[in-house]
Amino acid sequence: MALKRGWKMGCLGIGGVALIAILMLFLAEYLYLRKHAHSRGMTETVNNARQIGIALAEFQIEYGKYPDATTIPEVSKRADSSFALGDRFSNELFAQLMVSGISQSELMFYTRTKSSKKPDNVFDSEATMLAAGECGFAYIMGVDPMGDPMTPLALGPTIPGTKEFDGRANRDKIVVLKVDNSVMSLPIDGNGKVLFKGLDILDPRQSFWNGKAPDVRWPK
Repeated sequence: MALKRGWKMGCLGIGGVALIAILMLFLAEYLYLRKHAHSRGMTETVNNARQIGIALAEFQIEYGKYPDATTIPEVSKRADSSFALGDRFSNELFAQLMVSGISQSELMFYTRTKSSKKPDNVFDSEATMLAAGECGFAYIMGVDPMGDPMTPLALGPTIPGTKEFDGRANRDKIVVLKVDNSVMSLPIDGNGKVLFKGLDILDPRQSFWNGKAPDVRWPK
């Protein structure tokens, strides 16, 4: 009887160890996938920012400046488009890249966050072109292409529909596209500020803003 009870206890012990081992394997796999999801999110954001930079550079060559309110009439005229383009949101300003034919896909404007949605790449109407949630980059309007090459042009990921950055998908880092078409990743602090040389990157005291607050257009 004692032998039988001991055998049962031993089986339970072995089963418990096996269960713990299985749980540890699941935990290790979860942590691995989570780590690499962050890495994929950062890589995707960096690559998309670079594509936006190339498109903006081409737009600047074609229209003499980066997209803003004043380029809308010329873009619409050349494209023979009746779309009502705007300049309130980054989605609307980036839409000029698409209407002009410079960009052929919505996917470059995507950044991975918990609240963003993958663009459906349908842009045959005003309602579907970079619809709400499909753009994850904030855009700085009015930047001089001949100015300081360190000047930010676009930053992401953002939380669509807000005026906030979201570094959780990229290990507390925000990707910044600059005028020289290079990309850098910067830390984001607990208050949601992107830090560059110890200051908020949008702080007018940053040398590239020349004492004037940047005109940030956030995604819708």
